[in-house]
Amino acid sequence: MATKKMTNEAPNLIETFREFKETKSIDRTTLVSVLEESFRNVLAKIYGSDENIDVIVNPDKGDFEIYRNRIVVADGEVQDENKEISLSDAQKIEPDYEEGEEVTERVDFNKFGRRAILVLRQTLASKILELEHDALYQKYKDRVGEVISGEVYQMWKREVLVVDDENNELILPKSEQIPSDNYRKGETIRAIVHEVKNDNNNPKIILSRTSPLFLQRLLEAEVPEIGDGLISIRGIARMPGERAKVAVESYDDRIDPVGACVGVKGSRVHGIVRELCNENIDVINYTQNIKLYIQRALSPAVVSSISINEEEKKAEVYLQPEQVSLAIGKSGLNIKLASMLTGFTIDVFREVDETEEEDVNLEEFEDEIEPWIIESIKRIGLDTAKAVLKAPREMLTEKADLEEETVDEVLRILKAEFE
Repeated sequence: MATKKMTNEAPNLIETFREFKETKSIDRTTLVSVLEESFRNVLAKIYGSDENIDVIVNPDKGDFEIYRNRIVVADGEVQDENKEISLSDAQKIEPDYEEGEEVTERVDFNKFGRRAILVLRQTLASKILELEHDALYQKYKDRVGEVISGEVYQMWKREVLVVDDENNELILPKSEQIPSDNYRKGETIRAIVHEVKNDNNNPKIILSRTSPLFLQRLLEAEVPEIGDGLISIRGIARMPGERAKVAVESYDDRIDPVGACVGVKGSRVHGIVRELCNENIDVINYTQNIKLYIQRALSPAVVSSISINEEEKKAEVYLQPEQVSLAIGKSGLNIKLASMLTGFTIDVFREVDETEEEDVNLEEFEDEIEPWIIESIKRIGLDTAKAVLKAPREMLTEKADLEEETVDEVLRILKAEFE
């Protein structure tokens, strides 16, 4: 069966799909396939079927060729004008055509008008966007937990838009930003890939700078012994931008894991501290001895004794009075982080010397000392009878602004309590 091709000049719709020639993240083969499919979808709507259509795309030149193939049938026997052509019509094209032969005609896409070209553009744009979304998802779906660098592109109240080296858009939500972070458009920031969503083929890459895993990855990059498997990070607790506690363990007795992570004069953590907006990092030795672990987690406080309830994951910690504030820390940070790190609820108690008499709150003396006097004394930080008795007399007269006679009477009443 003979096949003859027409040589009509091919329409060149460079402007129609020039923008799709260098589409990011899509290889040439896939792009050609998408272009062909898009043309076929439009032609199928025009002709009713694309089974007998040949589409040849040349993305390098920005042009394409479309051919429609029809079988020659006897005059009056054409049943499907898309797939069949009458003998007389075929012979108008070439006089030597015979029944049963295939006629291949060049299709001028331009003749279908602006509407067809618009549909083609919309189809192309939709498919390219779908491919770009899929490429973005494929790029990041297995990178959760990796640290990446990106450029700050735009800042909003609830999130920051970051672009990677291929101009893919990534999101850094407010909840995943260190409170003291201050971003400027165009600056490069580092963050961890926290979550990759793909709802309705609309991928969303969520970054984080507050995740404990971000601190872990930064430590792994700075401490070779971690990468070599000689030191393991056993736990991390963070209050982003404020303070963090890291528990480490060495598998080589010759290596001090804390010293290796901190470095000489803190050299290995200095860069991390700056990256995390001066977040203080405490590194401690991990141990399976939970009492010792809690004791280390409460550092720099010195613990006197610990009572553990393993079942309820609770710990009662007893300390000397001067160690209590160290254990709790500024704004309760130290004890919060120790609880997060160990997984135990920690209650702190002052250790009382049983040989000493128990102290008494000043409120207990309201029947003997006027309430306004008690309030004046409490305002200078003295809450108990013993605290007042130990304080210099001048402190009560000058700072509490009390008359000498009043101070003498107060001291007499308080002394009597312990005689």
